[in-house]
Amino acid sequence: MNDYGVLTAPDTLRIERMLPGPIERVWQYLTDSDKRSTWLAEGSVEQKIGGKVEHTFRNSELSPEHDIPPPKYSNCAGDVPMLGKVTACEPLRLLSYLWNAGSEGESEVSFELAQIKDQVKLTVTHRRLSNPDERLSVAGGWHTHLNILRDRLEGKTPEGFWKVHTRLEQEYAQRLAG
Repeated sequence: MNDYGVLTAPDTLRIERMLPGPIERVWQYLTDSDKRSTWLAEGSVEQKIGGKVEHTFRNSELSPEHDIPPPKYSNCAGDVPMLGKVTACEPLRLLSYLWNAGSEGESEVSFELAQIKDQVKLTVTHRRLSNPDERLSVAGGWHTHLNILRDRLEGKTPEGFWKVHTRLEQEYAQRLAG
């Protein structure tokens, strides 16, 4: 499985990862604030349609490197809040929610899980990414966050978020250009 995300529509990114199972463990890393804070963001996710989503991102703290964001992402230093609303929830299979709900840049992200032997296929689909710069940032972001999740589930120490994101954003600029 290729780790890189692909555009399935002009405004939709899909990225997949094979992760060590069982599926219940991966679901906890999506829904439990303490576990999610180790790879994405802390905060609540009400597991029901219409439920509130509150994330606080601290990307510099996702690895022991505590790297700092590059100048173009200086607004992402420290705590970065994101509010959303659950649009679908089928425990152990599907979780979808609005991302930046109510803002000009509102989009939707879905997490789909499938048990495949002793592994879990996680498919992340991020829709309504109309801005090309936003698509690059989101592609690099999900790729980096999912690498960190895989490292956490495998008991490895992840690389610094911003160092990896910067490299991947440049790679996605080439990959998604055509």
